[in-house]
Amino acid sequence: MSRVRIVGGQWRSRLLPVAQVVGLRPTPDRVRETLFNWLGQELSGWRVLDLFAGSGVLGFEAASRGAASVLMVERDPTALQWLGRSAKTLSASCVEMYRGDAVKFASTCERPFDLVFVDPPYGMGLVDRVGEHLDRLLVADGWLYVEAERPLDGLGSWATVKRGRAGQVYFQLMRGAPR
Repeated sequence: MSRVRIVGGQWRSRLLPVAQVVGLRPTPDRVRETLFNWLGQELSGWRVLDLFAGSGVLGFEAASRGAASVLMVERDPTALQWLGRSAKTLSASCVEMYRGDAVKFASTCERPFDLVFVDPPYGMGLVDRVGEHLDRLLVADGWLYVEAERPLDGLGSWATVKRGRAGQVYFQLMRGAPR
């Protein structure tokens, strides 16, 4: 069994098990450290959506740093079961789970979020398919974090403000155009 380590916040250094699901690739520690240096370490009161949650490590990092709510969307039942176990182990009452297709969820969700993580399986066009729903999912001054197999200058009306690369992974932090 593989595990991921939470790198900051109240659960810093806690290890969480990762489900053995084909295609699941948790965001590396170094990338998460960079992301939360960009965002700031304190996310008190933030509403966070972790689409394509997988290992859940991005969502748990946000919760560890004080997010008011974290909604994890995952379609794989095994991965979802492991996410639930991790939330229970951490007593993460601010974390809720939704089992289902992330693109369908994004197309129907009416709740606005301050931060959305988009880290889907590669090679399926899922980043672009979610892009058309971002204006409804995010508050006007919200943040969008995207991991992809290619660099992105933007997604929908969201423009890349910070970017990095770790091996084959391109990661970018985006902000929306004023509405």
